[in-house]
Amino acid sequence: MLKIYNTLIRDKQNFVPLTPGRVTIYVCGMTVYDFCHLGHARVLVVFDMVVRWLRVSGFEVTYVRNVTDIDDKIIQRALENNETIKLLTERFIAAMEQDAAILGVDRPTYEPRATQFVENMIAMIQKLVNRSLAYVAANGDVYYAVHRFPGYGKLSGKSLDDLRAGERVGIDTNKKDPLDFVLWKSAKPGEPSWESPWGRGRPGWHIECSAMSEHYLGKQFDIHGGGQDLQFPHHENEIAQSEGAHDHPFVNYWMHNGFVRIDSEKMSKSLGNFFTVREVLKNYQPEVVRFFILRAHYRSPLNYSDQHLRDAKLALDRLYIALKDFEFVDSSEIDWTNEHARAFQFAMNDDFNTPEAIAVLFELASIVNKTRSALHATLLKLLGGVLGLLQQSPHLYLQHAPDSSETERISAEQIEQMIQQRLKARKNGHYAEADTIRQNLTDAGIILEDSPQGTTWRRN
Repeated sequence: MLKIYNTLIRDKQNFVPLTPGRVTIYVCGMTVYDFCHLGHARVLVVFDMVVRWLRVSGFEVTYVRNVTDIDDKIIQRALENNETIKLLTERFIAAMEQDAAILGVDRPTYEPRATQFVENMIAMIQKLVNRSLAYVAANGDVYYAVHRFPGYGKLSGKSLDDLRAGERVGIDTNKKDPLDFVLWKSAKPGEPSWESPWGRGRPGWHIECSAMSEHYLGKQFDIHGGGQDLQFPHHENEIAQSEGAHDHPFVNYWMHNGFVRIDSEKMSKSLGNFFTVREVLKNYQPEVVRFFILRAHYRSPLNYSDQHLRDAKLALDRLYIALKDFEFVDSSEIDWTNEHARAFQFAMNDDFNTPEAIAVLFELASIVNKTRSALHATLLKLLGGVLGLLQQSPHLYLQHAPDSSETERISAEQIEQMIQQRLKARKNGHYAEADTIRQNLTDAGIILEDSPQGTTWRRN
């Protein structure tokens, strides 16, 4: 049975959908004022993997991923570029869709834009005002009264007193409480605005996801996903809005993927330490980037470096090399009674444990290399396809594999780091991972020699 780590209860739970055989899932998408960076790519790829596995598991999935096309950052960027908001957002929506497609991300069932659902947002805000959960401030903005919602803080695990003591909430004299958040912003000169019961204005950021998820999935649905940075305040505020408006449970399972990190810091545009998907793809094939993302567990931090991407490429090369001399029939189906398929299934049902699932792929590749078994090669390709991997022609893919000069690109420092990763994997009992690291080094012309005194290496 599929188990999902539910951020709301901070533990894994058996997954039981609201409607047998059907799954409803909503994921917070991009704010479109710039190109997608690798952190955005992780959200796209991770939840594409989740939806693929749900469908392979026999569920009918309705997947909604929104686009934020009105926001303070969007308005500011349009002013800086001296272009209209519509031109800006259309350009970056097209770029986002191109980036997603090249990474092998399937289109969601629905991809609503915030500007298409302003009337729905106004209706939900009015419900909150009617229930005294929201108020109109002196400046014309409408705020959510956080202290009036008893469950506030249950997703982040913080009390109101803890949150008030924090430094993340700015001071706004129009608020009754520093934690209150804006639902509707009164119009400012030159900004886009809509008519509302509180005058012309535009919606706050948080309300859009509550309104759009209700439109497509109803008052309650199965899974809500997004990056870890959205847990607070965005998702906490969604709960307050939706449950406050409807007096009804909102989401059964909350899923959050971990940060992409560079030098132990979160990759983000605000820190200026981000790499766009397009920049990364100048040096690495799209499938290498997808593989790099998926071989880390979705909840763990993903450490970005050229070394890690090169390592990912060498590992993916090894899988394709195992497949290169076989002909495949597209209509083949996975035999889930096979022991390797069962191991793959067990890993994926354990909170989408892609590292363990990928370890099964390497076990199959080793068997194929030793036995040239067409049965195992077919299973390798089919299981890889579940993750959106190994679907290219091996010969076409390997045309881009590193040549003999690749050995010199791996520095002594990088080799030592990979040796330490291998030793750590062996110490923790992750022998498939250790074998993969050794094979990656072998493929790159690096010979390891283990002895009681430790591990040494030499170039072949």
